[in-house]
Amino acid sequence: MKKKRLNPIYNFERKKPEANLKNYYTILLESGLILALLIITVLVRINLTASDTEVIILDEQEAIEMEEIVQTRQIEQPPPPPRPPVPVAVPDDYIIEDVDIMIDAEIDFGSHLAVPPPPQQEEEEEEEDFFVVVEQMPELIGGLQSIQSEIRYPERALRSNIQGRVYVQFIVNERGEVENPEVIRGIGGGCDEEAIRVVKNAQFQPGMQRGRPVRVQFYIPVIFRITEGY
Repeated sequence: MKKKRLNPIYNFERKKPEANLKNYYTILLESGLILALLIITVLVRINLTASDTEVIILDEQEAIEMEEIVQTRQIEQPPPPPRPPVPVAVPDDYIIEDVDIMIDAEIDFGSHLAVPPPPQQEEEEEEEDFFVVVEQMPELIGGLQSIQSEIRYPERALRSNIQGRVYVQFIVNERGEVENPEVIRGIGGGCDEEAIRVVKNAQFQPGMQRGRPVRVQFYIPVIFRITEGY
């Protein structure tokens, strides 16, 4: 038994002319372009900026204080004074020419002149009326032995065992007498006073200068020595 083959039945309907899209190609292209232009125009006119205002915060700049610079000035030192001229010896036979001095200053004889105070008179220093060295110096009459024999040893010096030399300075006047004796080097213990006492009683031959007696400064040593007699 033969099988029957089923063949598909194609029912081809004839297309309508209105369904052909090729007929509307130009219109669709123009419509698409117009729609694209409208969209672009709308997008351009839309404000795309942010609604909130952006605040820009700037860092605070450090304040710079301008200091006034004092301009220093170098002090000019005055030049040193010129050296004084060296004096030149003038021979005796050299004639010095007269120099005319021109005085242009005007003097007002009617004005009061300030008179300076008188100079203070300085006290005249007392001149020494004695010599230190003369042609013939004074001579002690009897020598130093005449003075040493008059010494009375002070008890304080004996108890303290004080010995030594006392130098006495004095003036021998024109008559050979002793004036103003004073100790210039002593040993104490009463010996200084005893030396002045014995010197006051001494006699001298006065000093001579140009053949006449004069006052002369003189000094002698007075010796204090403890011996067996004391």
